Amino acid sequence: MAHNAIGVANRIICFANADLYDLISNMKVQKILYYMQGFHLAMYDKPLFREDIYAWMYGPVVPEAYEYLKKYGSGHIELSEDDFKKHYIEFSDNETKLMTDVWDAYGQYTAYRLMLFTHDELPWRSTKKDGIISQQKLKDYFVTQLEEITE
Repeated sequence: MAHNAIGVANRIICFANADLYDLISNMKVQKILYYMQGFHLAMYDKPLFREDIYAWMYGPVVPEAYEYLKKYGSGHIELSEDDFKKHYIEFSDNETKLMTDVWDAYGQYTAYRLMLFTHDELPWRSTKKDGIISQQKLKDYFVTQLEEITE
Protein backbone atom coordinates (compact mmCIF):
# COMPACT_ATOMS: atom_id res chain seq x y z
CA MET A 1 0.00 0.00 0.00
CA ALA A 2 1.28 3.45 -0.89
CA HIS A 3 2.27 5.84 1.87
CA ASN A 4 1.30 9.48 2.25
CA ALA A 5 3.53 12.13 0.68
CA ILE A 6 3.94 14.08 3.92
CA GLY A 7 5.55 11.09 5.62
CA VAL A 8 7.88 10.64 2.64
CA ALA A 9 8.66 14.38 2.71
CA ASN A 10 9.60 14.08 6.38
CA ARG A 11 12.04 11.29 5.52
CA ILE A 12 13.59 13.48 2.81
CA ILE A 13 14.05 16.28 5.35
CA CYS A 14 15.76 13.79 7.69
CA PHE A 15 18.17 12.82 4.90
CA ALA A 16 19.07 16.48 4.46
CA ASN A 17 19.41 17.18 8.15
CA ALA A 18 21.70 14.15 8.54
CA ASP A 19 24.13 15.74 6.06
CA LEU A 20 26.29 18.26 7.87
CA TYR A 21 25.28 21.82 6.97
CA ASP A 22 22.81 20.69 4.31
CA LEU A 23 19.85 23.03 3.97
CA ILE A 24 16.60 21.92 2.41
CA SER A 25 13.69 23.98 1.18
CA ASN A 26 10.13 23.12 0.21
CA MET A 27 11.11 23.38 -3.46
CA LYS A 28 13.89 20.83 -3.04
CA VAL A 29 11.61 18.47 -1.13
CA GLN A 30 9.10 18.67 -4.00
CA LYS A 31 11.69 17.71 -6.60
CA ILE A 32 13.05 14.83 -4.51
CA LEU A 33 9.47 13.56 -4.00
CA TYR A 34 9.10 13.53 -7.79
CA TYR A 35 12.32 11.55 -8.25
CA MET A 36 11.47 9.09 -5.49
CA GLN A 37 8.00 8.48 -6.91
CA GLY A 38 9.30 8.09 -10.46
CA PHE A 39 12.04 5.64 -9.55
CA HIS A 40 9.72 3.66 -7.25
CA LEU A 41 7.20 3.30 -10.08
CA ALA A 42 9.98 2.25 -12.47
CA MET A 43 11.43 -0.35 -10.11
CA TYR A 44 8.35 -1.76 -8.40
CA ASP A 45 5.45 -0.83 -10.70
CA LYS A 46 3.62 0.80 -7.80
CA PRO A 47 3.69 4.26 -6.23
CA LEU A 48 5.69 5.11 -3.12
CA PHE A 49 3.00 7.61 -2.07
CA ARG A 50 -0.63 7.96 -3.09
CA GLU A 51 -0.93 11.71 -3.80
CA ASP A 52 -0.70 13.09 -7.33
CA ILE A 53 2.21 15.15 -8.63
CA TYR A 54 1.29 18.32 -10.53
CA ALA A 55 3.22 20.21 -13.20
CA TRP A 56 3.50 23.63 -11.60
CA MET A 57 5.48 26.52 -13.04
CA TYR A 58 8.63 25.73 -11.03
CA GLY A 59 8.46 21.99 -11.68
CA PRO A 60 6.72 18.98 -10.16
CA VAL A 61 4.84 19.55 -6.90
CA VAL A 62 2.77 17.41 -4.54
CA PRO A 63 0.23 20.00 -3.31
CA GLU A 64 -0.44 18.25 0.01
CA ALA A 65 3.25 18.24 0.91
CA TYR A 66 3.66 21.79 -0.40
CA GLU A 67 0.87 23.02 1.89
CA TYR A 68 2.35 21.16 4.85
CA LEU A 69 5.76 22.81 4.33
CA LYS A 70 4.79 26.27 3.08
CA LYS A 71 5.06 27.75 6.59
CA TYR A 72 8.85 27.61 6.05
CA GLY A 73 8.61 29.84 2.98
CA SER A 74 11.61 29.40 0.72
CA GLY A 75 13.91 28.89 3.70
CA HIS A 76 15.41 25.89 5.44
CA ILE A 77 13.03 23.32 6.92
CA GLU A 78 13.60 22.04 10.42
CA LEU A 79 10.92 19.64 11.54
CA SER A 80 9.68 19.69 15.07
CA GLU A 81 9.70 16.39 16.88
CA ASP A 82 5.88 16.55 16.96
CA ASP A 83 5.66 16.95 13.17
CA PHE A 84 8.07 14.08 12.66
CA LYS A 85 6.20 11.77 15.05
CA LYS A 86 2.78 12.75 13.71
CA HIS A 87 3.74 11.74 10.15
CA TYR A 88 6.20 8.94 10.90
CA ILE A 89 6.21 6.05 8.44
CA GLU A 90 7.93 2.71 8.80
CA PHE A 91 9.43 2.02 5.37
CA SER A 92 10.39 -1.39 4.02
CA ASP A 93 14.05 -2.20 3.39
CA ASN A 94 13.49 -1.85 -0.38
CA GLU A 95 11.81 1.53 0.06
CA THR A 96 14.57 2.76 2.36
CA LYS A 97 17.27 1.65 -0.08
CA LEU A 98 15.53 3.29 -3.02
CA MET A 99 15.00 6.55 -1.13
CA THR A 100 18.62 6.54 0.02
CA ASP A 101 19.84 5.87 -3.53
CA VAL A 102 17.69 8.70 -4.91
CA TRP A 103 18.90 11.05 -2.18
CA ASP A 104 22.51 10.12 -2.90
CA ALA A 105 22.00 10.82 -6.61
CA TYR A 106 19.93 14.02 -6.39
CA GLY A 107 20.24 15.42 -2.86
CA GLN A 108 23.59 17.00 -3.74
CA TYR A 109 21.90 19.50 -6.07
CA THR A 110 20.29 22.81 -5.18
CA ALA A 111 16.54 23.25 -5.49
CA TYR A 112 17.10 25.51 -8.48
CA ARG A 113 19.29 22.94 -10.27
CA LEU A 114 16.70 20.23 -9.59
CA MET A 115 14.01 22.50 -11.02
CA LEU A 116 16.07 22.90 -14.20
CA PHE A 117 16.53 19.12 -14.43
CA THR A 118 12.79 18.50 -14.10
CA HIS A 119 12.00 21.14 -16.73
CA ASP A 120 14.13 19.17 -19.20
CA GLU A 121 12.44 15.87 -18.41
CA LEU A 122 9.52 14.46 -20.37
CA PRO A 123 7.02 13.95 -17.51
CA TRP A 124 6.95 17.67 -16.64
CA ARG A 125 7.46 18.97 -20.19
CA SER A 126 4.64 16.87 -21.64
CA THR A 127 2.06 17.75 -18.98
CA LYS A 128 -0.10 20.84 -19.32
CA LYS A 129 0.54 23.57 -16.77
CA ASP A 130 -1.09 22.73 -13.42
CA GLY A 131 -2.07 19.29 -14.74
CA ILE A 132 -1.41 15.97 -13.06
CA ILE A 133 1.74 14.17 -14.15
CA SER A 134 0.43 10.64 -14.66
CA GLN A 135 2.03 7.72 -12.90
CA GLN A 136 2.32 6.00 -16.27
CA LYS A 137 4.33 8.93 -17.65
CA LEU A 138 6.59 8.81 -14.60
CA LYS A 139 7.11 5.07 -14.86
CA ASP A 140 7.79 5.14 -18.60
CA TYR A 141 10.36 7.90 -18.22
CA PHE A 142 12.12 6.64 -15.09
CA VAL A 143 12.50 3.11 -16.45
CA THR A 144 14.94 4.73 -18.89
CA GLN A 145 16.79 6.45 -16.02
CA LEU A 146 17.29 3.54 -13.62
CA GLU A 147 21.05 3.43 -14.09
CA GLU A 148 21.19 6.92 -12.53
CA ILE A 149 20.53 5.39 -9.11
CA THR A 150 21.57 1.77 -9.52
CA GLU A 151 25.22 2.29 -10.43
